[in-house]
Amino acid sequence: MTVEKNDATSASLLHYVIEPFSIYSKFLEREVILDAYVPKDITNPAEVTLLLINDGQDMDVLGLAPMLDRMTDANEIQRILAVGIHCNHDRRLEYGTADILDYNQRGSKAKFHRQFVMEELLPFLRQKYLPQVKDIAFAGFSLGGLSALDISWKYPDVFKTVGVFSGSLWWRLKDLNDGYVEDTDRIMHKLIREGNYAPAMKFFFSTGTQDETMDRNNNGIIDSIDDTLGLIDELIRKGYNRDWSINYLELQEGSHDVPTWGIAMPYFLKWGWGK
Repeated sequence: MTVEKNDATSASLLHYVIEPFSIYSKFLEREVILDAYVPKDITNPAEVTLLLINDGQDMDVLGLAPMLDRMTDANEIQRILAVGIHCNHDRRLEYGTADILDYNQRGSKAKFHRQFVMEELLPFLRQKYLPQVKDIAFAGFSLGGLSALDISWKYPDVFKTVGVFSGSLWWRLKDLNDGYVEDTDRIMHKLIREGNYAPAMKFFFSTGTQDETMDRNNNGIIDSIDDTLGLIDELIRKGYNRDWSINYLELQEGSHDVPTWGIAMPYFLKWGWGK
């Protein structure tokens, strides 16, 4: 494991230091690259949120560091220790729902990604940075958003806030041409429906109207939006309050790409940790 500061990038920030590092995961059997966005001058760890982010390799394009720095300087958000988890070429295997494979056997390593997060990454972060934090959140984009939601739903005692940006909530048990049934075959919807209500959890979802063109049920709503709204309905039926526990952002002309998620991210940060 190596840890080093990226002084050239951090030098331009007033309130944060960027620390790239890596951890060898026995579960994933590979070196996992990570970036920590560490707030300076922490006086009270109990006021700091730990935010894990899947697809951490995209955070430079998303502009996370200057975003956190700018919003902190403007006193818009509370202190956040963010950690971006880089994926690799096995992204479609490592992300997904850990306990249920999709119809095409994708997500076969998702359980190992979950073990890496729970048994290797979190203990390391507690030891290196903050043994105790205010709360822990998890966010992700597309398939990484599905993964963040799946892990958080599995461990509601650990994760209190989830951010799902253009989540791959179409993840399904059957191919569309193999007897697919909308009401029963979307995997994350099924997990929510069959899971337990955890009252402290909060959920942020964002989609873009140009996320895709697919419309499985020909109802005039693209699947990305339809699947997200359907999952929100499952959460509401489970007992979550739309006004407090759930926030949905739909970006007009928003696409399935990092710049769009960069537009949505400040909404997530202010909703979750705004002052």
